Amino acid sequence: MLNTDQPNNKTARLAGLLYLIVVITSLFSLVYVPAGLGLRGNALQIVRSLHEDETLYRLGMMASVLCYTAFFLLPLVLYRLLSGYGRYAGALMVTFALLSVPIALSNLRHQFEVLSLLNDANLLHIYSPRQLSAKIVLALDQYASGLLVSKLFWGLWLAPFGYLVFKSGVLPKFLGILLMFGCVAYLVDLGGVVLVANYKHSFMGNYASMPAAVGEIAIGLWLLIMGAQRQSQRRPIEPQPVNTLTAFPPRMTEPLKPR
Repeated sequence: MLNTDQPNNKTARLAGLLYLIVVITSLFSLVYVPAGLGLRGNALQIVRSLHEDETLYRLGMMASVLCYTAFFLLPLVLYRLLSGYGRYAGALMVTFALLSVPIALSNLRHQFEVLSLLNDANLLHIYSPRQLSAKIVLALDQYASGLLVSKLFWGLWLAPFGYLVFKSGVLPKFLGILLMFGCVAYLVDLGGVVLVANYKHSFMGNYASMPAAVGEIAIGLWLLIMGAQRQSQRRPIEPQPVNTLTAFPPRMTEPLKPR
């Protein structure tokens, strides 16, 4: 039986708002803060930069917490919006997305470790400045490695999500294609980091994740501004009542006369 329920535009716009919170906070914490602090330099430069602009580093941590909180709610809202077009795909979408949240939140402990190493004066009596710098850089590297595990699920959830967008018809199909392509891009990026030395400094390392970013920004803006399109109402074909007087001949009550 065809489901004729129309998606709620309030639900679509709530999903769009949550998605844009995820996009903005993730861009701030994962792109702007590392670039602003220059976290790709040598150990002493990184520590000096952290001391000079510790507030920016803390804001990046807070943005990460907001990002993962919004990302916990986002698939649940999207499931309400799209699960009618494929419950199995909807369940996969929610599962992959929610699996990433505890992994990402647990990974934040490395950032808190960096703050402890920066501000605990007692450590100066135990470690030399170079040793402390090495420990800070090691914690940052462990945080970056933990993000790779989260990226696996950040990519995987886009496949069923994109499929539902494409199949539903209440959102543009090209957005569904972009999201599914974004899944592939995430997995390629992850594979490149694991398999190829100095991958992050290559052309692919700089631009492999762009399709995912474009697709997610586009779907977030569409949901927030346009909502969900209304489909034409289609009614299921109902069986017609059978007229027993015309469908079946009446029973004969008189015997046949011989010729």
